[in-house]
Amino acid sequence: MSNNYFDAPNDHLSSESLATQGLTYGTVDTGDAAAFGSWLQAEARGFHDGVVPDETIAAWVEGLAYRRSTGVWDETTTDAAAPVATVSSWIAPVTVPGHRAVDAWAISAVTVAPTHRRGIARNLLEGELRTAVSLGVPIAMLTVSEATIYGRFGFAPAVMAADYTVDTRRAAWSGPKPHGRVQFITIDELIDQGPALLEASRLASPGQIEPWPLLWKRIVGRLPGDADAPKNVRVVRYDDVAGTAQGFAVYRMVESTTELFGYNLDVLFQSSATDDAYAGLWRFLFEMDLTNQVTAKLRSVEEPFAWQIADFRAARKTLQRDHLWTRILDVKAALEARIFSAHGTIVLEVTDPLGYAEGSFLLEIADDGTAVVNPLAGEVPGTAAHIALSVNDLGALYLGGVSAVTLTAAGRVTEVRAGSASAVDASFRSPVTPWLSLWF
Repeated sequence: MSNNYFDAPNDHLSSESLATQGLTYGTVDTGDAAAFGSWLQAEARGFHDGVVPDETIAAWVEGLAYRRSTGVWDETTTDAAAPVATVSSWIAPVTVPGHRAVDAWAISAVTVAPTHRRGIARNLLEGELRTAVSLGVPIAMLTVSEATIYGRFGFAPAVMAADYTVDTRRAAWSGPKPHGRVQFITIDELIDQGPALLEASRLASPGQIEPWPLLWKRIVGRLPGDADAPKNVRVVRYDDVAGTAQGFAVYRMVESTTELFGYNLDVLFQSSATDDAYAGLWRFLFEMDLTNQVTAKLRSVEEPFAWQIADFRAARKTLQRDHLWTRILDVKAALEARIFSAHGTIVLEVTDPLGYAEGSFLLEIADDGTAVVNPLAGEVPGTAAHIALSVNDLGALYLGGVSAVTLTAAGRVTEVRAGSASAVDASFRSPVTPWLSLWF
């Protein structure tokens, strides 16, 4: 993970704008436990959490110190040391189609105190985008709690997620017989082995990013002082026939409130590097004794396990929603970083109110899926697909999980040349449904 972002200077435009309101904008020294701890408490307050215990804050201070954490302070408040707004960011590689990754500006912890509005969020977000551009990062990304805020800054949903409930009494396994074995491992073993196991599968799914060490402790409830941590956590690992670890699942059993001697199995995290490991882990989870249902949150909207059980209706999507939002900052660098599914020539007329991605671009895709992107010079080639779209919609299309035909039908993309949306879909669509398995 690159860290050249950490010492990037404060954005002077946001600093000057907020200074006119008597507010101070800048980064917090994450090496100062007291100052960073105050910043973290303010972030928790922004998400309506209670006062975070000191031992939890201490773990956060240690585990999140690598991020560039920015705040806005009002010296006239009763607690001048606590910021009235927060945002955190770092450079994280995100998977793109073709088993590749590109550096992205990951934005997190966006909060503004309800006592302070006055354009603070705009200054925070635009400051983050200008900082990313100054560092040469081609895209920005975030997972959002409110879906109405980020479109004005050029973001759009690119990766969706779904929650599932599976009635295990109807979900007899009908998929392939796994060849390896499932075995229990300890939480400490997961914390030690988990990063490598997840890394083995990360490049297979567009939209995935590298997890951070603190995330593993949060998944298994090992953060000190965290009263909301999951209890009764168990971890299993799948080993192939050669004894090589190929995946894992973290789950807990929750006693049913409606069934006598029955449990609900709650999958907290699952990852697999092979189809065999995927089948082995989900079969194990669905066939757990005394279990009436399995719940799994933040999964792909196209889970194979729905096709691996005897009753298709036994697996229900209980919620499907947007998850990862992306924002293109450098059209050439972003598009050339990924592999496309079909060769061809595409002209993209992109509008961007903030100017970063504005222009007409010629996208030339070779037979191997690699692309060259340049500003359009001269006339549009006679055989090129040609669409006009906003930077938001380019971000939605970028990872290959959103259809240009759908966006055209919605009135968001314009076919300058008839039939172009289908041609764009043929090239942009990912053969693997984009999925991000975590929040950030």
